[in-house]
Amino acid sequence: MKILTLIRQVPDAEARVRLSGNTIDLDGTTVVMDGMDEYGVEEALRLRESGAGVDEIIALAVGPKRNEDALRTALAMGADRAVHVETDERLDAVSLSKVVAELAKAENAELILVGGQEADWDSQALGAATAERLGWPQLTWTNELKLEGDKLTGRHDVDEGNESFEATLPAVVTTQQGLNEPRYPTLPNIMKAKKKELRKDDLASYNAASKVKFISAEIQTRARMNKIIDGKDPQAAAAQLIDLLRNEAKVIK
Repeated sequence: MKILTLIRQVPDAEARVRLSGNTIDLDGTTVVMDGMDEYGVEEALRLRESGAGVDEIIALAVGPKRNEDALRTALAMGADRAVHVETDERLDAVSLSKVVAELAKAENAELILVGGQEADWDSQALGAATAERLGWPQLTWTNELKLEGDKLTGRHDVDEGNESFEATLPAVVTTQQGLNEPRYPTLPNIMKAKKKELRKDDLASYNAASKVKFISAEIQTRARMNKIIDGKDPQAAAAQLIDLLRNEAKVIK
């Protein structure tokens, strides 16, 4: 059985980004594997290590050349090979799902792991769109997963709390924090990753041009109020803070 795990590369949560014209300029910005996708890579590895009959783990990234770094990280974690659909075009989640679905069919993958919410688009649509294209069941916001033969069992978050599920492969699973704790690549595995296959594909071969046109970007900023609270009297400081938040910052009522 093959597992396909999608990887997105996004700015580090603590990195500073800047605008250049109407676009966000990531030159010099620290970019990392999207945290939710990292849980997907780790879960694929754990399913294989559990003896569930996983023959191969394939990492997929769609995006600019810098995505190679995230793919190399996935390979160093333990993925068997990687596919990079290199493009500078910014794909919306529905268009991206076409690439994921087409590659899954070409590779005969039976399980697709994707992050529950993309950090760059702040979208939860990718897993659902991929499952719809393939006609597969989708299991969202998973926090526990087991695989025996072609049967998936586990638990996931729902509006009412948490529920157990059972499904038959093939399936699409979205991952999140709490599913596992991703491992750090070891130096020997980092060296081995350099020799693993990282295939380059052309986006045109997937016929997945985005139907959403990117117009402009805006970074939200707030000027500092430069208010310093004397903390010698904790009760008075707390009262002053609440007053500032309510009457000047207007973030509480």
